[in-house]
Parts: sequence; C-alpha cells; structure tokens
Amino acid sequence: MRTAFLAALAEGAGGEPGRRAADELARLLGLGPGASARALAEAATDPDRAETVRVWGDGVRALLAADPQVAGAVAAAMERHAPGSGTGWYDGDHTDFRGGVFLREVIGVQVVVQRGGAAAPEALASLPPRPGGFAGRDDDTAGLLRALDPNTPDPGTLAVLVTAVSGLGGIGKTALAVETAHLACEKGWFPGGVLFVDLHGYDEEPVTADQALQSLLRALGVPPEHIPARADDRAALYRSVLTRRGKEQGAVLVLADNASSSDQVRPLLPGDSCHRVLVTSRDRLTQLGARLVPLDQLTPEAAGELLDLALRIADPGDGRVTDDPDGAERLARLCGHLPLALQIAAALLVEDPELPVAEFVGELEASHDRLLHLDDGERSVRAAFDLSYRRLSAGQARLLRLLALAPGPAISDEVAAVLAGAAAPPLRELKALARVHLVERGSRRGWWRLHDLVRVFGTGVVVGDAVWREEGEAARVRVMEFYCRSAGAAVSRMRWLPGMAEPERFGDREEALTWLDGERAGLVTAVLWGREERFAERAVTLGLCLAEYFDWRRYFDDLITVSRAAQEAAHRVGDHGREAAAWNNLGTALGEAGPVGEAIHVLLRARVLYQAVGNPGYEAQVWNNLGGALKDAGRVEEAIDAHIHARDLFRSVGDRHREAAAWNNLGLALREAGRVEDAIDALVRARDLHEAVGDRHRAATAWNNLGLVLRKAGRVKEAIAAYGRALEVYQEFQDWHRAGQTLQNLARAHEIAHRRARARALYSAAADAFTRAGAPADAAQARTYAAALTEPPAPTGTPAPAVPPARTAACVPLVPRSPGVPGSAGP
Repeated sequence: MRTAFLAALAEGAGGEPGRRAADELARLLGLGPGASARALAEAATDPDRAETVRVWGDGVRALLAADPQVAGAVAAAMERHAPGSGTGWYDGDHTDFRGGVFLREVIGVQVVVQRGGAAAPEALASLPPRPGGFAGRDDDTAGLLRALDPNTPDPGTLAVLVTAVSGLGGIGKTALAVETAHLACEKGWFPGGVLFVDLHGYDEEPVTADQALQSLLRALGVPPEHIPARADDRAALYRSVLTRRGKEQGAVLVLADNASSSDQVRPLLPGDSCHRVLVTSRDRLTQLGARLVPLDQLTPEAAGELLDLALRIADPGDGRVTDDPDGAERLARLCGHLPLALQIAAALLVEDPELPVAEFVGELEASHDRLLHLDDGERSVRAAFDLSYRRLSAGQARLLRLLALAPGPAISDEVAAVLAGAAAPPLRELKALARVHLVERGSRRGWWRLHDLVRVFGTGVVVGDAVWREEGEAARVRVMEFYCRSAGAAVSRMRWLPGMAEPERFGDREEALTWLDGERAGLVTAVLWGREERFAERAVTLGLCLAEYFDWRRYFDDLITVSRAAQEAAHRVGDHGREAAAWNNLGTALGEAGPVGEAIHVLLRARVLYQAVGNPGYEAQVWNNLGGALKDAGRVEEAIDAHIHARDLFRSVGDRHREAAAWNNLGLALREAGRVEDAIDALVRARDLHEAVGDRHRAATAWNNLGLVLRKAGRVKEAIAAYGRALEVYQEFQDWHRAGQTLQNLARAHEIAHRRARARALYSAAADAFTRAGAPADAAQARTYAAALTEPPAPTGTPAPAVPPARTAACVPLVPRSPGVPGSAGP
C-alpha cells in the first residue's frame, strides 16, 4: 500500500503539491529524482530515517486534510495501482497494510462526517468504501443492524448505545463494521452523519482519546481556535455538539475502529441516547458496558465464496475456485478460514493467473512455515498476529508460545498447567489471552483452543529462539509424561475388577472414560510424536496403553493410527516385544475396520516376533486374534485350529483369564462351522471361567455369544435369558455399543417368537444405545428394523420379508489383553 500511495502522489493524483512532496521525500532519503515508488517505500522503512519521514509525513497529512477531494483522488489512484490499497486506509484489520509507522504518520487519523450515506464527504475522506469481496457475514451483519437500529427494537431486545465487535487480528472486524454502517446509512437511520475514527490501538503510538476528540471536533465543524485546551472541556464540548446535531439533523453513528482499550473509547461516547457507537477491537471491551459481538472465522462455504469473489473481481473469467472445489476447500482450510489469510491467498493467485489452486495448496502444505507464504508484500498474517503478541505481558506471551505446542486442537486446564509447569491452571493468563482473542474458549468450561494460524504463529516464535525452543521441548516432555501417567490410570480404572488394587486417580469408570474422551485428539497426536527419537519409547507406552480404550469406544481408526505409530517407534528403538504388541493391536483393529487380508498379514508378523522373543503367553494372544481374522475371511477350519492352539498355550502358562477368551472365540468359530453343540459347550466354558476369575464384563460377552448359538439351535427362550444376563452387565458398565448389539440380538429373538411389539421396542432401545455409543450408522439400522415391524404381519402362506444378515451376526468377539500393558498383547 505504501508503494501505491507514493505512486499516486508521483503521478499527480495529489496535484502539483503531491508531486513536489514525492520529490522532496526522494531528496530526504538520498535518492535521485525520478526514484520509483517501490524504492521510496523501502527506503522509508529505515529506522534511522524515521524522524525524517515523520516530519515529511506531517506535511503530507496537512495536504490531504486541507482538501477532501485531493484525498479522494489519491485513494482512487491507489486503487488503480493496487486494488484494495485505496480502501486499505480503513478496510481490513489494519496490520495487514499499515506496516506500522510509515503510513500511520503519513495518513494520520482518519475522520469523516457523511450525511445520510449519499452526500459527498465533508472531511479527510468519506466513510470507507464498502469492502470488496465481503462474504459470509449475513448473521453478524443482521445482529449489528439490530443493535444499531434507532427505532423500536425487537421484542425482548434492549436498545444499546455502544456495540463492540471483537476478534482475532485478520478476522474481518473493520470490514463488517464498515459494511454494516453503509447498510444503516442506506436505511436512513443516521441523517446526522457518520463519524469514523481509526484509533490505531495496536500501533506503537496509538491515537489517544484526547487526540481523537480533537479530530472529531474539527470534523464536526468546530474551528480549531474554539477547541478547549483541557481534555474534560473538549469531551464536554463534543457531547454538546453531538446533542445539538442530533436535535437539528438527526442521529449520528460514531465508528471507532481499531481500539485497544475501553479508555480509548469512553470519552468518545455521546451523551444523547439517540446516537449509536460501533467499536472494533482485538480485545473484548467488557468494561465499556457495550453489546459484545465476538467475531469468529468464516464457515468453509463462506471462505470459498470469498476466494472466488476476490479472483473474479480481478478477472471476471477467473474460475479457478469453482473449477477445483476440492483444492479451494483445502486452501481455505490452510488459511484457517481467516479473511485476511484468504484475501492474501487470493491476491497471490491473482498475481499468477496460470497458477492452479491445487499447486498453490501443495506449496502451502509442503511448507514448514505456512505464514511465510501468507504474505503478499503489502499484507501479512504474521504481522497481524505480531502486533497483538507484542502487547502481551511476559507471562502471557510465554503461555501462548507453550499452548501452541499442545498436541490437541482443544487444550484442557490440566494440560495448560502441565505445559506451563504450574501446579494449577494459569487461569489469569488464559483469560487475558482470551480477551484479546489469541485464545478462544472451548466447547465447554475448562477447555481452550487456538486458531490454526495462531498455533502456527506461536510455533514459529518458539522455533526462532534457542532458549524458547529448549523451554518448549521441556513442556512437551511434561505433557507426554502426564499423558502416560493419566492414560494408564484411566485404563486401569476401566479394567478394574473387585479385589484388584484401586487405581490412584479416577473414582469410577465413567470418570476415566470422560477424561479419555476429552483428551482423545491430544492423546493420538502425542503418540505420533514418537516419530521424534526423544519421544519414541514414551510414545510406544502410550500407544499400547490406549488400545483398550479405543477398542471399548470402537474408535478403530484411532487404534489403527496409534498402533502403526507405536510399531514404527518400537522398531526404531529395537524393542521387539512391544513392536509385536503393536502389530497385534493393529491386526485386531484392521480385523474390525480394515481389509481382513491385511489383518491376517499383520497378525502373522506379530506371531513371528513373539516366537522370536520366546514368550508363549503373548504368542497365544496373537493366535487367538488370528483365529478371529481367519474366521472373518471364511477360513473357518484354520480359525478353529488357531483358537485351539491359543487355548492350549494359555493353559500351559496358567493364564485362566485368557484361556476363557480363547474358549469364547473358539465357540464363535465352531458356530460358524455349524457345530452348534460344540459351540455351546465352548461358550459355557468361557462364561464359567470368566465368572470364576471375577471378570463380569467379559462373562457378559460370553453370555451374549451363547445366546446367538442357542438361538441358532432353536432354543429361543434360553437365548433370551442369556441375552438378558449380558445386557444387565453391559448397561451397568455403560458399554453402550455392546449393549446395543445385545438389545438388537434380543429383539431378533422376540421377533422369531412372534412378539413383534416387544421386538420393535427393543430395536428402538438398541438405536438409543448405539446413539449413546456414538455409532449413528448402527443406530439408523436399528431404527430401520423397528420401523419394519410397524407394518402388519404377512398373511398366512405368504413368505415373510428376508431378515437382513446383520440382525443375526451381531456377535461380540473377545479380544484378549495382556497383563501389565493395558489394551495390548505385548510385554
């Protein structure tokens, strides 16, 4: 923008005085006559010449202030040189185009009085032009209009004098405020005019409230010699002039842009309630007594619309966004749906009309510093964030840097404390960061989140300083150790049975599962840290530990991710036993959610490794899981042999708990082979062994599977009783997915017994259980079965509709676990 401004002066947009001013700047900077605008702009940023530029800028500011038409001509010329730069005096989030001192000192404080929205400007400029490419803010605009409406408000809505729009730098606060002001003027709400003042709240030298008052008074027509010397007297005169204007000409809208504190705005408030004040700030100005309007990032759809609109403004035929919607969606995501970043990305695409969106996306994805690319020479996302960062206290800045290193997208109070190395959550600093929108409150109390690009910014700050890098690595180690301890305690509580030692931390299974659910994304990411050598061993421990939880919740995609990562890390450190455990868990997960052929291949690798380390107990677990995968592949006789081998190995090492698991899975394979009586005998043995060792949850699995085989044998009444025993335990353990499966099996049994109403109710109950388990597809299927039973039964002699196979195959195969490593089959 600086280049465009100087080019406008040099070509005569500011008249002969403007040309002379450009020549004078060249002389002051030691450049020859005819120096390019870009050379002037670059030279003017030299800190050693700051005072020279400031003095020159005072003269140019006076030139622009003396004649509004000159200022308008300069803005128009700037638009020709760089679209958006002329409106950039007021548009956007300031930091993207101001670059700090130079333009600030050239332009000074922008103030305008505009009558009714249509008349020519009366002061330095006009109400800033409507922002080009404005998109995706319909709800926000409507909310602001309701707050500004000087007429009777909606029922239940209080009229407010001040509305404060707040949000992260680059989020589009000014664009929203300016667009809304234009709409309000079009409605005729402010016949007294619109006062616009940019307070430059985040510059090194913000405009003080007293300076703003002086400018506003001049804009209101008060001669300089009549402006009082004392600040209180100036504020009183300002309120009086506005009151008189309100009576004579009507309501006035005051748009105070880019405020950094309530103190900067409070003296600018009118005394007459007919007027309205609209403020934009990166801070939540809670002390102002204003209607607070926090602004969030754009939706993905609106972000795509903004990209497309920006390209078509430059070239109506540019359809790169609509031609590649997937690439545009990825680009919007990489920009964090942040308007400033999206505008910069669009400008870079405009600069290179032949650059495909997908290729640009590839460059961003491959970059180690995304913010380096989100800079078009005039605007920079990093510069926008840096202005906010520089205003933080040392403690707040440190916490922001550490939060950027958190493994998950949401950060709990607990993890924030661990990152900070504090005994208690740093709530004071967290709330301070939230007030300036560098941190946002999460979806529930006690949770926080960072915008994706703020996280990139914070990480970049850490990487750029050796001391902060060391501090950051220490914080990550603390988080990993905390996760290993806490996840271990949570899984121990999940596996706890009467007679076992009480886990240290969690009072019951529900509390443990709630903690794991909340930290789930962070836990997965922490396991992926195992790609770094210093975290490899801890990542293996954490990944193996989490398998029990992911299996319980049926998060098989997560189980696949952490098992692969744990296997790779264990292999790198030469831990063959735990590598085998990771292969085993991966094979189990693939058997549930992936190609069964791949599951068999993976489990065979686990078996070979266990045979190499000479541990028959762990080898037996792989044999048992391999049997399940072979059964699913239709290789039933091989599956039976694998389960028998597993059973005998467990028996040889005296592991009755896992021997019961082998009996259970053997029963399922025998059922598949049509050997119903042998299957019943195996499942009874599994049930009795589990009950003997006090494992009621796995005994419930045996009861459920026994019910399946009894039903197949035509012993429906006994099957219903077996399902009932299983359901009772699953509900007690809040294992809602297995409860849903058992309810569905129970419903099928009642359907066979011609109790349609009871079956329909059970299918509905199964749908509710699946919903609680977070399994919408299973829930929808159960509702479909329930709905089918609302139809009258087929007449005698007419075949009944075929029963979907899923109704008769909802068995719960038992996956064995090893002692000492929750959720794994390794040492």
